[in-house]
Amino acid sequence: MAFTPPKETYIGRVHAVTIGVGDKTVTFGGENVLPFHTFEGIAPNRPVIAYEIQDIPPTDWPENVQKPYEGVSNDPVTWAKFCQDVLKVKAIALRLIGTHPDRENRSHEDAARTVRDVLSAIDIPLIILGSNHTEKDAPVLVAAAEAAKDRNCIIGKAQEANYKTIVAAAMANNHKLIAMSELDVNLSKQLNILITQMGFDRERLITDPMCSALGYGLEYTYSVMERIRLAALTQNDIAMQPPMLGDIGMYVWKVKETQASETDLPHWGPAEERGMAWEAVTAMVLLLAGAELLIMRHPKAVEVVEKVIEELI
Repeated sequence: MAFTPPKETYIGRVHAVTIGVGDKTVTFGGENVLPFHTFEGIAPNRPVIAYEIQDIPPTDWPENVQKPYEGVSNDPVTWAKFCQDVLKVKAIALRLIGTHPDRENRSHEDAARTVRDVLSAIDIPLIILGSNHTEKDAPVLVAAAEAAKDRNCIIGKAQEANYKTIVAAAMANNHKLIAMSELDVNLSKQLNILITQMGFDRERLITDPMCSALGYGLEYTYSVMERIRLAALTQNDIAMQPPMLGDIGMYVWKVKETQASETDLPHWGPAEERGMAWEAVTAMVLLLAGAELLIMRHPKAVEVVEKVIEELI
């Protein structure tokens, strides 16, 4: 007797979001089932992985993740072209970390110039991220949004302390928007509602519930993302239906397991393999929790995740 697997049906659907222009666009989201449950419904778009670059050299990154970008990471334009032309990436995430007051404290004019230069060098979709300094990000992301006007980028991250200014800039310049809250389902919902009450189209919104690395509270991150996705699908909660972002690289490559040398901890195994595995496993956990968009750093970790995605779909 043949086994017929039980199937769940859901009343909600995750919004599909498209970024980029012309024939160089990518779309993520759009599913009406839990991650990779294509036997129960429709998941028209595979998850998208964007490669992270910075406006300043990544001297704070561990050596093993700096190595793949040796010779190109001193300049964001060269770095972006390398990702597009050599690595054949689908999207790039430009982090304007140099604008942070504790880093180089670059001005919003400098940030706008960097965005224009990168956009002039590539034709694939761009995600533009601030330095995560809520006060400084407001003018920086306004200038960046204006510099990228009508290129259909993702701007972020809008937080409770600065969302009004950033939302207005995204609306005025025709961009998508990341809304970030701090690992709390209710805070995430509240911020999404506040943003849409300003007139921002909820179908242009991406939720970032924040994330963590493997071994550093990843179970809690998983539970928050899973609850957001279940609310979207089982309760048809429109405030919970934007696709979700997992900003992985910035969390993974600062933990001890990806930074400790083989000399100090030889029983942990080769440092490069360890770091790639840590990023790949974290990425897969977040995909299974419901993320549709990932930001990652190491090309080999991305290769592993892309292969697993292909097998699962």
